[in-house]
Amino acid sequence: MAEPDRWGQLGSVEIPVNLVLVVDADPQSAEFVKTSLEAKRLPVRVAKDGGQAQAAFQLYKPDFLILDVLLPGESGFEICERIKSQNPSLPVLFLSGIQLDDARELATRVGADGYLTKPVDAPTLVAKVREIAETVWRRKHVDDSDPGDDRIRFTCLCGKRFKVAASNRGKSLTCPQCGEPLVVPKHSEIA
Repeated sequence: MAEPDRWGQLGSVEIPVNLVLVVDADPQSAEFVKTSLEAKRLPVRVAKDGGQAQAAFQLYKPDFLILDVLLPGESGFEICERIKSQNPSLPVLFLSGIQLDDARELATRVGADGYLTKPVDAPTLVAKVREIAETVWRRKHVDDSDPGDDRIRFTCLCGKRFKVAASNRGKSLTCPQCGEPLVVPKHSEIA
């Protein structure tokens, strides 16, 4: 059996999301998010609080985070701030029942890339994940400081960093450091 493709595909654009971590104390809400994203072939792990989230980061190295604001122990804001200080390029989406502008503003201040309020339907959730993943991917991998330089930046699981020409998008290569097979990330053209 072939190894599953590590690039989650949402719609027609491939985005680099290998694992989503959902941190939500409400089991029904977490299951809804998990089911919605897994329907789009995105693997999901669920944590109920900050301690479980920290353990999941150490064990599974998720590359997208969905947080509720109200959690046992520390708040989603505290988790976001801690995670973003360790990994500023990790996409973070808040999904909360709190509809206050102050909560949205605080989420932005602690580094969140988006904020949705519950209840949300699956297409809206998936679209927001896609939007955030694409935005963060571009910010991390495309150097806009030189308009003529459209090289793609990405990192192997072992930590080896690559910078290749955009013409290599979708091509396979082997990491010289660990031997891991890689695919150069693809991204849609900007309109």
